Order: sequence, then structure tokens, then C-alpha cells
Amino acid sequence: MKRAFIFPGQGSQSVGMGKALAETFPQAKAVFDEVDEALSQKLSAIMWEGPADELTLTANTQPALMAVSLAMVRVLEAEAGLDLGRDAAFVAGHSLGEYSALAAAGSLTIADTARLLRIRGNAMQEAVPVGQGAMAALLGLEYDAALEVARAAAQGEVCDAANDNGGAQVVVSGHKSAVERAVAIAQEKGAKRAVMLAVSAPFHCALMQPAADAMREALARVTVHAPVVPVVANVEAAPIGDPDAIRDALVRQVTGTVRWRESVAYMASQGVEAFYEVGSGKVLTGLVKRIAAGASATALGAPDDVTAFKASLQG
Repeated sequence: MKRAFIFPGQGSQSVGMGKALAETFPQAKAVFDEVDEALSQKLSAIMWEGPADELTLTANTQPALMAVSLAMVRVLEAEAGLDLGRDAAFVAGHSLGEYSALAAAGSLTIADTARLLRIRGNAMQEAVPVGQGAMAALLGLEYDAALEVARAAAQGEVCDAANDNGGAQVVVSGHKSAVERAVAIAQEKGAKRAVMLAVSAPFHCALMQPAADAMREALARVTVHAPVVPVVANVEAAPIGDPDAIRDALVRQVTGTVRWRESVAYMASQGVEAFYEVGSGKVLTGLVKRIAAGASATALGAPDDVTAFKASLQG
């Protein structure tokens, strides 16, 4: 059976995430310690004890979610015998989750990934003054229809398709007034729901260009290895493996659309039957079930999940 391992993005965080893993498995504790050291911050304390508003700061959320995902990967390697190079056909991640996927596949060290995500989080937050940008979810419109809504709403401002999540769920991002127009137009076009999202910045749109520039500089300073398993990139919805191509994709990802629907569909078209969401939450598990009919999707985030996964790997 072909498997893919997928890694969650922003929105999957919750206070307490990863704590049980750290208390149960020394391999997980070591990852959280490594991230704390790389950032010169006790990020693990914020993850496990809160406060929630501090965890949801973009600069904290991004490395924190990566830490949980990589802690789980290390536990699966130690306890279940997981070898991504052998056991995975592909890895992929949603937005910041792409960094987790690359770290899991050996392209980036955990310490470098934590530092990159800290830079990314700060740069994305600072790219647009608070209050000027917004994001909205358009539910019940397919991607092409949502794209038309975004174009109609722009009216000289920025309104881009940020996330094509599948299951007729598209997120638009840009200037606040343009995104508000998109919500109204989407409702006129028959969207089931169109709602503004409680986000701190307009991610994955042209307004993020300053953050893309910051990531180009940051990525030039780190070593990127070829991954041990093909990484399906958000902006390509196809696998990449060359280190320069990886850097380029990560830079373009900041302003580009997260092509999640196409990424999952691609992996399914290549014979992937089982998707495993590694880390906090079950958001991607739900999306996969709507995109890849007939494929299984399982979330791996808690100590109890390790035993079940080990049985499935051996079976």
C-alpha cells in the first residue's frame, strides 16, 4: 500500500499540544528541547501551558506546530520502525506544514526549521499593518468560481485565492475592503457560506511580498538537502527534490496559493491509498476525505496513535 504523510498548518494549534508525547517518549521531549534551544525561548512552556493568545501569535504558532509534528515523526521512527524513505511515497504540508514535511524528509534540520519559521512568522505578521488586511472562507464554491469572485472583488486592490482546500472550500486573502466585497459577491454567486476569518494577517497573497523577500534571504543562509522522499510542494501541487527548487518553492509559497486540493489529488492519482496527518489536530484528515474518495486518512498526534500505526505498518 502506498502511503503519504501530511503535516498541518496554522489553525491546528491548541494549548497542551505535544505535552503527552513529551511525557511519554524521550524522543519527543528531545525535539521540544531542540526547538527551545534553537529559538532561545521556552516555546514548549507556551505550547503546554498557554496563554492561548501567546500561542496563537504567528511567530510562535508556526515553529510550535512544526515541533509537534517532528516530535511525532521521531516517536514513530523509534517506536514503530517508521522509515520515511522506505514507507512513504510522498510527504506534503499545508502552508507552514511544508517546512515540517521537509524537516521530516531530511531536507532541513529541526533547528534550522524552527528558526526559519520564526523568521517567517514575524515577517508575515509585519508585512501588512494590522487592520489593513483580511481573509475570508468561501464555502460551497469550487475553485474556479471562487477565483472569479476574487477577481471581481479586487477593484484595484489585492484579493487573491490563498488556499484551495478542496471540498468547495476556498480562502481568499488581501486588502480588508476587497475581501469584504468578496464575501458579498460570493453570497450573490450562491456560496453556502462566506465568512471573514479571525486571522492576524492576510496570508498567501501579493501583500505578503515583503515576507517573501525576507524568506529568500533566510533560506539562502541555510543548508537544504535533497529529501529522502518526494515532497509535494504547495505552489506546484507536484513533487520537488532539488534543493534550489525547494528554496524557490518556499519563497513563492508566501505569496502564492496553497494548492492543497490538487496536491492531495496528485498523490491519490499516483496510487496513495493511506494518508497520515502527523502532528496537532485533524484538519487535513477531514480535507483528504473530501478530496480523495476511497483513500483512508488518519491523524497521528497522541501517544495512543503510535501503537495503532505500528500495527498498520506491519499489516
